[in-house]
Amino acid sequence: MNDENNAFVPLDSEELRVAGALIEKQLTTPDYYPLTLNALVAACNQKNNRFPVVAYDEATVVRTLDRLRDRRLAAMVTTAGSRVPKYKHMLPETIGLDERDTAVMCELMLRGSQTAAELRARCERFTPMGDVATTLSVLGGLATRPAGSLVVLLPRQPGQKEQRYAHLLGAAPSMEVETPAEPIRAQVSNDQQRIEALETEVATLREEVTTLRTALEEFRRQFE
Repeated sequence: MNDENNAFVPLDSEELRVAGALIEKQLTTPDYYPLTLNALVAACNQKNNRFPVVAYDEATVVRTLDRLRDRRLAAMVTTAGSRVPKYKHMLPETIGLDERDTAVMCELMLRGSQTAAELRARCERFTPMGDVATTLSVLGGLATRPAGSLVVLLPRQPGQKEQRYAHLLGAAPSMEVETPAEPIRAQVSNDQQRIEALETEVATLREEVTTLRTALEEFRRQFE
């Protein structure tokens, strides 16, 4: 996971989305891959199988492609009969991923943290994943790579039955367990906000009454 002379720099959200979209389209629609710029923009902005949903313009995608190309994670290619350049990803070659590894990383890049069961089901559109135990084995390999972990198991959050996995290609995910506030605390907070709003409103009304009284006194003086 290292560039030639520098430690691996985490990918930003735009780089993750563009690279993930390229991987997805190679695996699901190989006849239309590599992608034109228009097709890549549409892939980044599609609403299904994406979290969060984004609305990138062509300039954003071009700038992102340039950054990925500098890091050997994407490339521009020319194909016979095509009048416009096309783009492909180079993630598996650059960091060393097999087909199942690539499928798991793609899902995590496009949809965020997920359970092993969710990954097994969703990665089936890319490549056969076997059962959940097989998917767990893939995740374990990605988490213990000698060159550096690519995924991490997140702490179980309150209300969740299963732990979720996140990729480590971007900013490190939070490993803190979120402690939910007691219901009464939320009620007290809401009540306090209402009280503060009422106090502000009363203070404003008092100022208005004082102003009106002063104006009335001045008006009366005109007739004394």
